Amino acid sequence: MNVILPDESIKTVSEQATIKDVALSIGAGLARAAVAGYIDDELVDLASPVHDGAHVRIVTERDDEALNILRHSTAHVLAEAVQLLYPGAQIAFGPSTDDGFFYDFALDHNISTEDFPAIEAKMQEIIDRDEPFAREVVSRDEAKKIFIDQRFKLEHIDDLSADEDIIIRRHGSFVDLCEGVHLPSAGRIGAFKLTKVAGAYWKGDANREQLQRVYGTAFFKKKDLDSYLHIQEEAEKRDHRKIGKELGLFMMDDMAGVGLPMYPPKGARVIRTMQEWLRRELYRRGYEEVITPHIYKADVWKTSGHYDFYHDNMYFFNINEGSKDDPKPVEYGVKPMNCPGHVMIYRNSIHSYRDLPVRYFEFGTVYRHEMSGVVHGLMRARGFTQDDAHVFCRADQVVDEVVAILDLADSIMKTFGFEYEAEISTRPEKSIGSDEMWKLAEDSLKQACDKSGLAYEINAGDGAFYGPKIDIKVKDALGRMWQCSTVQVDFNLPERFDLTYRTADNGEERPYMLHRALFGSIERFLGILIEHYAGALPLWLAPTQVVVLPIADRHLDACKEIARRLTAAEGRVEVYDQNEPMRVKIAKAQSQKIPYMLIVGDKEIEDGTVSVRSREKGDQGSMSIDDFTAIIHDARIQ
Repeated sequence: MNVILPDESIKTVSEQATIKDVALSIGAGLARAAVAGYIDDELVDLASPVHDGAHVRIVTERDDEALNILRHSTAHVLAEAVQLLYPGAQIAFGPSTDDGFFYDFALDHNISTEDFPAIEAKMQEIIDRDEPFAREVVSRDEAKKIFIDQRFKLEHIDDLSADEDIIIRRHGSFVDLCEGVHLPSAGRIGAFKLTKVAGAYWKGDANREQLQRVYGTAFFKKKDLDSYLHIQEEAEKRDHRKIGKELGLFMMDDMAGVGLPMYPPKGARVIRTMQEWLRRELYRRGYEEVITPHIYKADVWKTSGHYDFYHDNMYFFNINEGSKDDPKPVEYGVKPMNCPGHVMIYRNSIHSYRDLPVRYFEFGTVYRHEMSGVVHGLMRARGFTQDDAHVFCRADQVVDEVVAILDLADSIMKTFGFEYEAEISTRPEKSIGSDEMWKLAEDSLKQACDKSGLAYEINAGDGAFYGPKIDIKVKDALGRMWQCSTVQVDFNLPERFDLTYRTADNGEERPYMLHRALFGSIERFLGILIEHYAGALPLWLAPTQVVVLPIADRHLDACKEIARRLTAAEGRVEVYDQNEPMRVKIAKAQSQKIPYMLIVGDKEIEDGTVSVRSREKGDQGSMSIDDFTAIIHDARIQ
């Protein structure tokens, strides 16, 4: 029997060959590193049989898919360990995640981090036995007998279609419902660590039973686990929720509600500085600012499609718009995005082909009904502001408009100190728009990236149903990737709102519509910035750029005059006038991540200078007030 390898070479194997046999026929080293394989583009276990003429690719520990397989297998080991330690535990499901895995349980004992050493020890015992993860296909009746004491599994079996195969995984005495690919045996699990425990609802439904979710991570090599844990420790120190509170950048109040951040003066300064910088850039690049309401009648959301497809993520309410004696309730919805408002502004005027492109932008606050369990500081909030823009253009303008957007995105990333990469998501199985429109849009995005010199990956089939998109992901100081900027082609809203423009021959055509958000959520971008810089924001963005420190009370008036001059130069200045030792004042300024400290005493007043101390470089010696004022003046947004 012949199989075809990735290099198109043909390998002859036995009639009963499996993926593992193919790997062994290529080389013993490959067989030792193999964890799974592809047969005709389908990822399968090593034990899966191949067929004559199959295209085969071996997946080793170095391949991207391998970590997911490892972590999913480790989740099964976790479930087995919990069942052995806590008899009667009800198991739900445990998938791999981007950085590890989790498993959900219902049991009388409240699992805490103090239980982790015992659970990890039991997991290691299971791993040391090196038993295989055996795959079986069973009937519905057999499955119900196997899981007679597991209510979540029984419910899931009932949810499966009558003609669907039921696949189980046996691992020693442990058995689970699972269709995923696994390691050949538990002994291939190299290094793992349980990381946290949290609550989670069965099937993500807040009306269902709350379960205990145990998180962990796993790697093939211990050094990789150690590196990951080091980064996690550093990430914990940089947690924007902790630093943001310490620096007075933002706050949450339970009285206000979950996921609704508020900004004291320092945080507001940073937000407004970001917006002012971008606003100037946008005006320079031919955009016009618009302002739209926070709420619309439900008719708008029905026309846009959000009422049907996004209803559960929105906030709706009724307003009585009739008379007091004859109230007529009218349904309104709080906006989860700014697009419909911009569309209605475009539709309000007649546009010629000569008018295009039309570019609208808005710093629009939106609200989305996120589950409380997934709300996470500024990274995922219920209320946040988007730097939204929408470009309405002709088909022949799409490439140039996307190139201009990518140029602006590049400027933003360089200004804020980020490396980044791009990904183009293409047409999904279910979509609207013609083949011609999709081809033009996808080709335009690729051409724009090529023209911009921007390398990109293709994320096949992951575009929105209404158009393809470019996602830009930034890399922070810890090497973590964050999805921020998006350029999205939209075939949906121009059709639903019947947008047109007059052509050269006095006909009508639909404009192409580009969604564009560069910060994305300004709150989330701020959270990323806080963690990237560990709170020490660059001089131009810092909420307080300089603090003036009097050595004694008699120097206070001089300090206030220096602060006045710096403020006139558009600096952001504080004076520490508390009667405290200088070392305490310096430590306070350092803890607040303030870029510069100016120390003023008798000598400085006599010489008309200040002693400059930098957050990053320490003592910088004496400097004239005018020279230091120039530093602050030059740091203004341009």
